[in-house]
Amino acid sequence: MFDRRILGAVLAASVLVLPACASRGNDAASSEQSSGFRLPSIPNPLGGGNEISVEGIGVNGYLWRASLDTISFMPLAEVDPFGGVIITDWYANPQMTNERFKLTVYILDTRLRADALAVNVFRQVRDENGGWIDAVASTETAYEIENAILTRARQLRISQLED
Repeated sequence: MFDRRILGAVLAASVLVLPACASRGNDAASSEQSSGFRLPSIPNPLGGGNEISVEGIGVNGYLWRASLDTISFMPLAEVDPFGGVIITDWYANPQMTNERFKLTVYILDTRLRADALAVNVFRQVRDENGGWIDAVASTETAYEIENAILTRARQLRISQLED
């Protein structure tokens, strides 16, 4: 017989895994086609012989890879491929040491679409004492980064189709 702690752990894990799998509403073929990534099936912890299909990452794989490629010059602070969030650390251009930038990239969907991507840009400038103070970042900067990511994602998608 199962120990109650083991059974509780298995049930808790299944509560976390099953909703994540079902929430996408995509079958395995469409999720693989849209994201480009797929992990093998795992045994169902609730028994019954059915397997659970798990997506490789929770977002569009082309947008994910393109985001990482596009902002590769910036140091990464946090990366969550299942939630689709990339947070960079502060980056200062060596030619302009009086300002620095930080990005948060959100991938919001498993489909390769323009509205599946959002970029927030944070900017700081150096004050006369050498400290950093928050400053307004241009919305044009976020727009340009989003366009660069989308262009790279399209290039990755086309290159995979040609192979």
